Amino acid sequence: MAASYKLWIGGDEKAGGGELIPVEDPATGEVFAHCHAASDEDVAQAVEAGHAAFQAGTWSRAPRHTRADVLDRAADLLVARLPGLIAVEVQQTGRAIREMNAQVPSLVRWFRYYAAHLRTEERAVLPTTGKLHNWIDRRPLGVVVQITPFNHPLLIAVKKLAPALAAGNSVVLKPSELTPITSLMLGGILKEAGLPDGVLSVLPGLGVTTGKALVSHPLVRKVDVTGGTVAGRAIGQIVGGNLAKYTAELGGKAPLVVFEKADVVAAVNGIAFGSFVASGQTCVAATRIIVQQSVLSEVVEQLTTKVDSIARRMGSPKNADSMMGPLISQRQLDNVHTLVTEAKAVPSLTCVRGGERLLGTSQLDGFSFDKGYFYPPTLLVAQSGAAEVTQSSIWRKEAFGPVIIVVPFATEEEAIALANDSEFGLGAAIWTNDLSQAHRAAEQIDAGIVWVNTHHRNDPSSPWGGAKSASGVGSENGVDAYNAYTTTKSTIINYASPDEMRQDDWFREGTGEVRYG
Repeated sequence: MAASYKLWIGGDEKAGGGELIPVEDPATGEVFAHCHAASDEDVAQAVEAGHAAFQAGTWSRAPRHTRADVLDRAADLLVARLPGLIAVEVQQTGRAIREMNAQVPSLVRWFRYYAAHLRTEERAVLPTTGKLHNWIDRRPLGVVVQITPFNHPLLIAVKKLAPALAAGNSVVLKPSELTPITSLMLGGILKEAGLPDGVLSVLPGLGVTTGKALVSHPLVRKVDVTGGTVAGRAIGQIVGGNLAKYTAELGGKAPLVVFEKADVVAAVNGIAFGSFVASGQTCVAATRIIVQQSVLSEVVEQLTTKVDSIARRMGSPKNADSMMGPLISQRQLDNVHTLVTEAKAVPSLTCVRGGERLLGTSQLDGFSFDKGYFYPPTLLVAQSGAAEVTQSSIWRKEAFGPVIIVVPFATEEEAIALANDSEFGLGAAIWTNDLSQAHRAAEQIDAGIVWVNTHHRNDPSSPWGGAKSASGVGSENGVDAYNAYTTTKSTIINYASPDEMRQDDWFREGTGEVRYG
């Protein structure tokens, strides 16, 4: 019998007023759980509970060291619950357990980083003219809404929750309806860590209903979303109407440039990781592989071998030896299949490996692919960077699947032009052992994150955001993310003597100079 999960509101589980949401295992297509969905009334209750908690000050005005202690306890509790969290994360996402065994334990870093920030943050004292002492405090905003995607349910939830809670806000989290369970589990973990009731609510539901009701609520002072560009722009219009703050981490079509002075073995390993981790379902997936002509054949040969190795070792996501899991849903599988089918019709593009839905049984462990949403790592190679390639959908659109296109270039200038030939600008990577070339290329590539001789490095201290509007506004991680969950409060104290203060009379009798400002 499928398990059932309720909403998390006011520090407890609550039945939702919306229809039950089926949660599928993408590896088998089977519904293994149902999740309550939030109605408009549930949304109003959660936001109002968060607002009441904020006004009461049990968290918003708690000493910063108290908040830091709660975040540290949350990190400890996450560590203690890792086996259960990883098992659910694997089942609801289909991600290979070897990926989740690496990713989920890393989440504690975000809670610990922002706990440390609370304990060490320095308050600015400004050089204001006159006998004035002017300092800046950062105050929480109030109720904030966070909307997270299906691909990294726990990771992205924690990345957003940690700075928002550290700053003293109340949070309403809406996870993807495809992968809501581990986000709901965070409610109990944070309560046990000492988070007061009402400060966090978790409301699963559809974006067009629950999501819209949340971002439209007039008490919401900030919305932070990770998702697609179309949805991000639509949400931004609503948030702007309420004059609330907005952060959005949206689409990506990351270029990965391999220069002839790169270590080809290391570069191919980097391509494989950047392209196929999470089955290519990441916003910074390396999907446009731009390779110098002089090393093209070597890169393609080694990349083909790597792709074959990954495909041969695909199996049950619960198998620690399995390299890659399925896509999240039938809809996503159909989207990837359509883009690849169109690409294979481009005359100057060759599908070297993959290109069709994965069926049959696994060579690794005999697992059946037939009912899941498996797609093999797919390698498309272009003869040139001609317009028919760079205008194709596979070059332009975010596939969100394990599909890469390799395009050759002759000069450094051509490589930069190809890398920047996209409406997206989230992540990019460069592979070269020429330090001067690395600096030149990194400076010219229009992306919010540029990695050199690595890919998809993510640290709590390092900003994560786009450089072009299609990839979003604002950034996650670091002090910037914490500051974005606050408003500044400037306090100015006049420490002049009583006689000096009395002389400061704007409307005094007679003439003479007066101050302004």
